[in-house]
Amino acid sequence: MRDTLVIERKIENKLPLAPGRLPELAVLARRIRATCVQMAFDGKEGHLSSALSCVDILVSLYHEWLRVDPTNINEPKRDRLLFSKGHAASALYSVLAERGFIDVQMLAQYAKPGRPLPNHPCKFMLPCLEISSGSLGHGLGIGTGMAYSLKYRGLDSRVAVVMSDGECNEGSVWEASAFACAHKLDNLLAIVDNNNMQAVGRTNLLLGETSFEEKFESFGWSARTIDGHDIGEIVATLKQVPFARNKPSAIICKTRGGQGVSFMTDQTLWHYRIPSADDLSRALDELAATPLYEVTR
Repeated sequence: MRDTLVIERKIENKLPLAPGRLPELAVLARRIRATCVQMAFDGKEGHLSSALSCVDILVSLYHEWLRVDPTNINEPKRDRLLFSKGHAASALYSVLAERGFIDVQMLAQYAKPGRPLPNHPCKFMLPCLEISSGSLGHGLGIGTGMAYSLKYRGLDSRVAVVMSDGECNEGSVWEASAFACAHKLDNLLAIVDNNNMQAVGRTNLLLGETSFEEKFESFGWSARTIDGHDIGEIVATLKQVPFARNKPSAIICKTRGGQGVSFMTDQTLWHYRIPSADDLSRALDELAATPLYEVTR
């Protein structure tokens, strides 16, 4: 019965984007990935595997779901995006720049000392962020508190938390999940970037073979598992949130670390490795895209 439900959900989620929109977003995702690789090279910083795996998620959120305005970042009625997997900061910075929240040329300052784009996001250096992040396991708890506060104040704003699968190792994630269920926070969305890669091994070996969908459902959430690199499916699923009234929603995005660059894909090495000039050239050729910012030498 469960397998039948999963199949039905997959069919249900395959709703079309506006005509011409999907190819446009796919091209943008390639360019964001090219930007991430360029930033890693220029900033001499790793975590490319994690950044490349969540690009399609971020592009879908910022272009098709989040109600945010780069000219009014403190609008009380805005949706909140909490980027809990802060080590993948280059992907977030690139999408923020493309959407107009920060100047595109700021991306050239990534991971440079004293600059506002450190290798883990800092709200005090970049005011358009909702939170500072990088110490894993805190984003969902903070997001749960925000969602509770928004409901208490009668605002219909939504809170989305983008998490890594590795941070689900943390007990704080499940404490927050229980609280969100108890308080019927259907304005809360958790998105798990399930690339099955952690710093020291595979997620399924470290956490067991049970699915994240089942885990969230056991805590009283409504959850769905989708292809995290299919922008059409991501957007269609986002537009159905909340999945159930009075329940928080979770989307488990099946992804691949290093997505988009063949020699980086699903390679734990690229959690740490800094691309060489040759790696950069090969990656940009594969992606057939140029970085968002002007590269000067």
